[in-house]
Order: sequence, then C-alpha cells, then structure tokens
Amino acid sequence: MRPASALAALMTLPALAADPAVVANPFFAEWKTPFAVPPFAEIKEDHFLPAFKEGMARQKAEVALIAEAKTAPTFRNTIVALELSGQFMDRVGSVFFNLTGAETNPKLQAVNRELMPLLAAHRDDIQLNAKLFGRVKAVWDARATLKLDPDQARLLERTYKGFVRSGAALTAEQQTRMRAINAEQSNLGVSFGDRLLKATKDFKLVVENPADLAGLPEGARMAAAAAAKRAGLDGKWLFTLDGPSIWPFLESAENRDLRKRILTGYLERCNQGGETDTNAIVAKVAALRVEKAQLLGYKTWADFVLEENMAKDPKGVYGLLDQIWKPALEVAKKERAELQAMMAKDLPGQKLEAWDWRFYAKKVQQAKYDFDEESVKPYFAVDQVREGAFAVARKLYGVTFTEVKGIPVYQKDVRCFEVKEKDGRHLGLIYVDYHPRPGKRGGAWMSSYRSPWVKDGKQVDPVVVNVCNFTPPSGDRPALLTSDEVQTLFHEFGHGLHGLFYKGRYRGTAGTPRDFVELPSQVMENWAMEPEVLKLYAKHYKTGEVIPEALVAKMNKAAKFGQGFATVEYMAASLLDMDWHTLTTTKPQDTAAFEKASLAKWGLIEEIPPRYRSPYFNHIMGGYAAGYYSYIWSAVLDTDAFQAFKEKGNLFDPATAAKFRAEVLSRGGMIDPAQLYRNFRGRDPKVGPLLEKRGLK
Repeated sequence: MRPASALAALMTLPALAADPAVVANPFFAEWKTPFAVPPFAEIKEDHFLPAFKEGMARQKAEVALIAEAKTAPTFRNTIVALELSGQFMDRVGSVFFNLTGAETNPKLQAVNRELMPLLAAHRDDIQLNAKLFGRVKAVWDARATLKLDPDQARLLERTYKGFVRSGAALTAEQQTRMRAINAEQSNLGVSFGDRLLKATKDFKLVVENPADLAGLPEGARMAAAAAAKRAGLDGKWLFTLDGPSIWPFLESAENRDLRKRILTGYLERCNQGGETDTNAIVAKVAALRVEKAQLLGYKTWADFVLEENMAKDPKGVYGLLDQIWKPALEVAKKERAELQAMMAKDLPGQKLEAWDWRFYAKKVQQAKYDFDEESVKPYFAVDQVREGAFAVARKLYGVTFTEVKGIPVYQKDVRCFEVKEKDGRHLGLIYVDYHPRPGKRGGAWMSSYRSPWVKDGKQVDPVVVNVCNFTPPSGDRPALLTSDEVQTLFHEFGHGLHGLFYKGRYRGTAGTPRDFVELPSQVMENWAMEPEVLKLYAKHYKTGEVIPEALVAKMNKAAKFGQGFATVEYMAASLLDMDWHTLTTTKPQDTAAFEKASLAKWGLIEEIPPRYRSPYFNHIMGGYAAGYYSYIWSAVLDTDAFQAFKEKGNLFDPATAAKFRAEVLSRGGMIDPAQLYRNFRGRDPKVGPLLEKRGLK
C-alpha cells in the first residue's frame, strides 16, 4: 500500500464499537447536524480527553507510516501526507479550544491542565522524529528539481522550517532539554490562564448607595443592577472588570474613590500574591523563551519570532514604534494638560491621576466638540451594527448572510449565519457571540470550528466564530454599543471574512504572520464610521431614525481627541512586550522591577498605564509574544489599503474590492505577506496616512 493510501485508510478507521465510552462519544461518529457543525448539546466534558488520546494515537500511526516508508521521499508521500495527518485531533481541538476560551468551566479547566502536557509531548514526538525530519529534509534539499507550484513550494518551506524551528536539527541532548522546556511552558501557560480568569471574575465593586452612581448613564446603571440581581444582590449595583462594566464607570462615575478602586483592581490583577498571582510565571516563561531561542541559534526570543514576520528582526519593530511613539507621547502630554485644566475647575490643587483620565477626557470632549458618547449609543444596537458589517461585506464582495435557526450552538445567546456567494453558492458559516459571561475570557477574537482547504478534491466549507465582550442588553433595551465596540465588531468580522475567503489547497499555507494577520480585520474598521456606511445601519433603536449628519460630524471630529492616550497606552504595552522578549539572559527577572524600568526607559507618563501590565498580559503568554506590536504595524497597512478605495472616489469600488479579496483575503500565507501587499497596492505601505488619521502629525 502506498503511504498516501495507507494514510487515508488510517484517517477513516472506525471506532471500536465494543467500548461503550467510544460509542457514546460524539467525536467518534459522523456529525449529522446542519452543515455538519459540532453537536454541542451532545458533547460533554469527559468526551474530550478520550477523543484527544485517540487523535494523538491516530496521528502517531499516520506519522509512522510516513517516517518508516521504504519508498524515496517525495513531495506527495512526505509533505502532503504530513499535511493530511492529524485531522481527527484537529476536529476535537477545534471544539475544545473554542470552548475553553468562550464557555469554560472547572471541568474543562481540569481537562486542559491534564491535556496540555500530553499535547506538548505529542508535538515534540512529531517535530523531533529523526526519520521523519530526514525525509522532509530530503525533499527540501531537492526542491530546485521538483517543479512545484508556488503554493506547494510555500508548503514545503513552511514544513521544513517548522521542523528546524522546533529543534529537529539539534543534538539528542539539546532535544531532551527542548522537550523539558516545552512541557514546562505548557504547564505554565495553563496556570497563567486559569489565574487570570479567576482574578478577573473575582473582582466585584458593589454599590449600595444610589448617590455613588452619580454621573453614570442610565444604561450603565441598568446593566449594573441586572448584574447584581444575577449575583444574588437584589437592590444593589455590581460593577466588574469586564469591559462593558469598567470603562463606562471610569468615564462617567463622579465618585473619585470608586473610580480609583475599580481601576486599581484592574491594574493589580494577578499582582497581589496568593493563588492568582502570576509574576513568577511571567518571569519563568520569559527566561525559558530565551533559553529555547538560544538553543535554536537565536540571540533572543524576538529574533526567533520575527524572522517569520514582516518586521524580520527587533530593529525593524523598534524602528516603526519609534516613529509613532514620539509624536504620540507629545500629543498625550498636551491632552494631559487639557485634562488637568478641566480637573482644576472641580478639584483645585488636585493632580490628575490614571483613574481620572477617562472621566476628564469625556468632559473635555463634551466641552470642545459638544459630543457625548451616550448620544450615539441609541443608534448602535448590536443587531443593527452586525447587519451594517454584513452590508459592507455584501457591497464589497457580493456575499450574503442569512440566519440559520435551530442549528446547534454552544450557548443560548450565540447566533449562526449562513454565508453565500453572490451567485447563491454556499461559502460557510459564521457564529457570533457578543456578550460577557462568567466562563468567557476577556477581549474579542475570531476563531474557527472548521477551516477551509481542499480535501479529496473538494473545497471544505469553513465555520468561523466571532467572540466579543460587548455591553449586554438590560431591561427592555437592546445591547447598545459604544463607538469603540462598533469598531471592534467590524474588526472581528474582518477576521471572519479572512477565515471564510481563504482558497488555498493546503491547511499549512492558510496562516499569515502576526504583523499581517490584523490587516484584514483592521481595514474593516475604516468603513464603520464613514457617513455613507452609517446610513446603512446606524438607526435609533426606538424610532428607526437614521443617525443625524450633524451628530456624525461631531462624533468624527471628536474621534481624533484622545488619540494620544489611545496610541500611547497601546504602544507602551507593545514596547513592554518587545523589552521582555529581547532579553538575553536565562535568569528570571523581578517582574515588577523589569516592567518599571522598561516603562521608565520609554518615558511613559504615570497618568497612562500600559494597556496590559505584565501579570495579566495574556496576549504575550500566547501567540502574540514579541508580536503585540503587530496591531500598529497592521494599522499602517490597513490605513494605506483603505486609501486605495478613497483614491477611487468609491468606498465600495468593485475592482479594488475584488483585487483585495483575490490578493489578500483569499491567499492566506501562500506567498510572502510583503509581496501580497505589493500585489494589491502596487507598492509598499506608507506610514503617513496613519499618523494623519490619528492626528499625530
């Protein structure tokens, strides 16, 4: 039997019917749900570990067939065969890891703690398999004679580099140490996530005196009352560290002491000792990353990571950040002076503090622009905003979105939409999950339950999900979003389109570097607040009135105010990330001292904390280590890309949209991202449009 055929046979191995646990496990059966989505109601926590173990066993057998093959290694019997392995485990993992982010519970967390070391060891068993690497290297060494298509050449390159970057070329002794590092990092990552979730959800600011609600808009009060009722605190008001709760409180609550308490709770998460403290974890992970990078021949973890990104090296990142940091910091200092002057009217002689910034920024914004965020929220009901994002995609790319009723969902508030091409062909599904819950981590993200690629000659239809933490509905009011939340919805939807539109043959060429992957998401934000687009969706939730042009003009003028603060707090976290990951010592640092020195070096003003402090910087514990800068890097790309539409005089120019879909959204990582961008724009991006957009020049 040829290796590829043997591999196909393994992938369709029937479950052992004699085992009752297997028979009852949905992962061992064909899913006969609409569009073959996961049957969420049938999947229980105790199904995951047996399914993962079966998946690992299957992939181990698949890999053994490739590694032990007697035939000479070829692109098909080695690279493609390896690409095809692990499908059963991917099926299990797509459900498990989506749930641990969006709908976790103590049972799932326990499974995760047991599972992660097993997965780390399994990955090492594949990537450090000498015979397998020998066959991959043989194909790589012969690449000049193989006459591969560009996407095949890219898959070969990624496969070979993946092995080398995982340690396949190291000595046996070095590989033993690499395995130990990977296992320890896996355990530390799980512990960090569990502690952060607990610290975030444990904080509660309970207000009993109505006078302490002074300044808060009606929606914030109603949401806090509803949260208190759910927590068994009828007649009180509960504020948490979830975004829809903390940020309106800091912007509007007149009680300064309470503003200080909630912001301090936010900033000191995982930093107060005890069972949720993560300082030692952060320091140890950073040290292990240095050791791993140096084992692989790199000076720092950033050098290792950035080699595969557009930036290429730390110098490239610091070079861009420096261009933006200096003007942003100067603008932030001017904003601070305006806020201090406003504060002097209320509290003469008092110094502006971090917990005062958003409160007085709102006052200055009202005074300078006669604009209050509350005035636009009635026009931003979440369903209308979602339909606005759908409308933009329809006008740009011709795709349509129709809600699918009765389809399995993992939580009752989640909704699902079928996506079709202009000619009616089924493209995929998108789930939307918009509001905070006790088992959902903070932030917003896009993920997939099924990724597109070509299997057995047929296109696999994707199933993607947008997960957010927006202001929830309260009373008889729908969820009314802030302008920031509107842009976040468009942002994550942009990621969703990227996931839906990929047209590559291989799973291994789908992903793009961190400093390019935010382009498809961030470019969508540019449409969100355009007056022409607002007319499509910004309608008063009670009257249906389209948002008045005068209010739009005020909102867009006011949007540039505060860009110094927004850019600086983000970039402070980006610089902190880079400083952590340009360490060259394997000695664990004092986390607090390291962070303090880093922020002082860059001249961050004390009134603006970084968006993420080290103890709760979840991005850099995961895939954005030495990569948090990517949002600003991609902001240069997205602003420049949007200019292509502006230059045409048509925000929905069909030719430009078709080119962007064909050259960027559909290509994944099939070619170098810098070339992808050049293919679309005809040149490299320019930083000027971003600085102008943010009022930084």
